[in-house]
Amino acid sequence: MENTKYLHDISQIKSMMERSSRFISLSGLSGVLAGIYALIGAYLASTIIPVFPSYRLVILTQEKTLQLVLIGVVVLVLSLSTGIYLTIKRSQKLGLKSWDHTTRRLLINLAIPLITGGIFILILMSKGIIAMAAPASLIFYGLSLVNASKYTYSDIRALGIIEIALGLVATFFVGYGLLFWALGFGVMHIIYGILVYLKYERETADTNTPT
Repeated sequence: MENTKYLHDISQIKSMMERSSRFISLSGLSGVLAGIYALIGAYLASTIIPVFPSYRLVILTQEKTLQLVLIGVVVLVLSLSTGIYLTIKRSQKLGLKSWDHTTRRLLINLAIPLITGGIFILILMSKGIIAMAAPASLIFYGLSLVNASKYTYSDIRALGIIEIALGLVATFFVGYGLLFWALGFGVMHIIYGILVYLKYERETADTNTPT
């Protein structure tokens, strides 16, 4: 009995240390919804730029470039707002603070590569190098996830590495950039969100269910 009690105490201490050093309130549903937003955005973008190898030869007008930027911004805003809302709800459900020093460190480490990549992509687009925008977005997004992964679920690191790999492969197949973008931001987010729910959120829900 004493050994069982000690093991339980050690488990509780480990859980408390994890909660204080890692942000564990991320919602799997927000990942799924972000993926759906990205797939819708990719579809809208496909009405502006063709999805085939000759894409690299397409010269975009200023109007079409602005339309693509607008689609990207809307997808980003929807994903962020949904993620923030669902994360706050999950934090309240778990009895955790949604904003503390761990959250700040997570966001700072996430934002540095993300903002750098955003500026870099805007520069590329301003120079007319549209074909590299999708690969660059995947690479910088993956770097931001890897950079922030030490403050949250380790699964984020795996997702980041996949995004980087997709971005690098996309640089060799620039005509299929939009397809790689849809795969990375759409399909991979949906898969990641489902896995996070099954691995973390369902377990929490089962624990809180009265027996």
